[in-house]
Amino acid sequence: MIQPGQPLPDATLYEFFEVEKDGCALGPNAFSVQDLAEGKTIVIFGLPGAFTPTCSARHVPGYVEHYDALRDKGVDEIWCVSVNDAFVMGAWARAQGTDGKVRMLADGSAEFTRKLGLDQDLTKRGMGVRSQRYAMVAKDGVVIALQVEAPGQFAVSSAESILAIL
Repeated sequence: MIQPGQPLPDATLYEFFEVEKDGCALGPNAFSVQDLAEGKTIVIFGLPGAFTPTCSARHVPGYVEHYDALRDKGVDEIWCVSVNDAFVMGAWARAQGTDGKVRMLADGSAEFTRKLGLDQDLTKRGMGVRSQRYAMVAKDGVVIALQVEAPGQFAVSSAESILAIL
């Protein structure tokens, strides 16, 4: 599992755009994690899946709600990463009202999640390989804090928990 002091792994994440902007086409767009993270302080939180109960009712809404407080603490971007495709993440972004606050990044093949060492096998629950629930802070592509939840828990990866360590 990745640890504080280590660089984020080289991986590609996908983001769905509703409109063409900043040179990005309508639909899914591929981004290098290293390119996105360069020169920024980022909060990255991972979760088991889009539209799942805790993720939709508490995890994403907490980061949307605390967007301004996180920015005030020096956070440039907030990323939600899930092992879902970009179309699902785009629909979930619309449903959660994340536009301009939380980047909803798809890790459809679990490339990033596996390289972090934060994958889990939920095949017996019909979900396949998914992400563990976590939150981290990365500065210029290097992890400076990591909070990983115990199975079935939601405490240390919340926006409030990250605010407390910044």
